[in-house]
Amino acid sequence: MADKHPTRRWIDRATAWSPVLLLGGLAALTYWLDAQIQPPPPHADGSTRHDPDIFAEGVRVLKLDPQGRPLQSLSARRADHFADDQTTDFTDIALSETRQGKPPVGITAKQATVTGDRENIYFKGQVHAVREAAAAAGNAPASGRATLATEFLHVMPNQELARTDKAVTITDPRGTINATGMEADNNAGTIKFKSSVSGRFDPKK
Repeated sequence: MADKHPTRRWIDRATAWSPVLLLGGLAALTYWLDAQIQPPPPHADGSTRHDPDIFAEGVRVLKLDPQGRPLQSLSARRADHFADDQTTDFTDIALSETRQGKPPVGITAKQATVTGDRENIYFKGQVHAVREAAAAAGNAPASGRATLATEFLHVMPNQELARTDKAVTITDPRGTINATGMEADNNAGTIKFKSSVSGRFDPKK
């Protein structure tokens, strides 16, 4: 019997990769922050203004797995740490993660801000996330390259949540979903689109 709801089925498929795609490479940010020298304590001399106390240009960090293979990488044109609220701003940031048995994932943005408690990461400007094609493994079927594009993405790594109130486009070989507003919950394995949802579906792929 023909599938009466092919678009709904494809949206359900998107939930399988979207949260992982958005959250998978974020450990690299924490790794970079942990590797930095702790900034000096604030002084009552005006240094509590929102001015950078530490900055670095041409930031490149690579984390290897126990076998010495690339696992996570972070690059940014510039990173600025602010002593007043312990936030860190990145310019032209690129994150990627490659784990054995899983397709590579990556996220890029013009800017990203990590809060001092590392509970929140805000990606801003030309946010683009990619999950590369995956070969069939066990009961999991092969999947094509999947992408997500938006102008703003709020990621909460510890809660494994990602949200945006901006327009978002999700694409894989079977079709494209456009919406305004999205929430991806990695723990629940769900993704919710807020409004203006539309899409194109090709059941032959």
